[in-house]
Amino acid sequence: METTLQSKTKTVIIGPAQPFVMIGERINPTGRKKLGAEMAAGDFSRVRHDAEVQTAAGAQMLDVNAGVPIANEAELLVKAIKIVQEVTDVPLSIDSSVLEALEAGLAAYEGKPLVNSVTGEDERLEKILPLIKKYNAAVIGMANDETGISMDPEIRLSIAEKIVRRAQDHGIPPEDVIIDPLALTVAADPTAVQVTLQTMRMIHEHLGVNLVCGAGNISFGLPERPPITAAYLAMAMPHGLTCAITDATDPTIRQAVRASDVLLGHDEYAVSWIAEFRQKKAEASR
Repeated sequence: METTLQSKTKTVIIGPAQPFVMIGERINPTGRKKLGAEMAAGDFSRVRHDAEVQTAAGAQMLDVNAGVPIANEAELLVKAIKIVQEVTDVPLSIDSSVLEALEAGLAAYEGKPLVNSVTGEDERLEKILPLIKKYNAAVIGMANDETGISMDPEIRLSIAEKIVRRAQDHGIPPEDVIIDPLALTVAADPTAVQVTLQTMRMIHEHLGVNLVCGAGNISFGLPERPPITAAYLAMAMPHGLTCAITDATDPTIRQAVRASDVLLGHDEYAVSWIAEFRQKKAEASR
């Protein structure tokens, strides 16, 4: 099953036989007070810079979040989307939990975006899924509902099934639903990774839809986070993970993804791996 996302000029296909898709995470003021303050003040220079740097590093898509406290999120999100579209040609993931901001962002976007995200609560599904259909978008469905995040993979699977089913009720095909099986921090629960990997296997086998995660969640609170995140992605890809919201600018993470693509046969004859090596060598000799 393949999910197709588009900008005005570029198409990205997410699927089990495709190279892994890195969705750049950096355009998000959560945990980045300086970025949030700049956006609230109307300064989007860092947004522009982050878009350019992440794309240059190899991010095939970018997540755009404008959740700045005590600010007009709809207005900020539209500005951020327009600026990112000016400086890059990759498809975007529009990231907002505010319905008004989400609709404003969807209306401003040129192409077929990914929406991050909807959960399994009935109220959220009935508010967000009609927007997904109206704007011909794809959506991330998170495997939790009003009961919270279960540590039982069967329950997470049942929530994923519900989201896919309700999306179909609204005319949204399964290929336009990407499930987030929920990656929790291993520092708080040593079983978190095993639960998530088991959830991935079950969703992949039973539903066949694409899977995404916020990769950095797994290493939250730990020192030297990139190697942990990189190892997690390499472990998760054979279990059905086809894309992740992650820091594509980090060489440890990026190389783990590229190497995994080679080993899983998603980069045939290591063409992309070799091309990147040659590019680095050429740049170093200048």
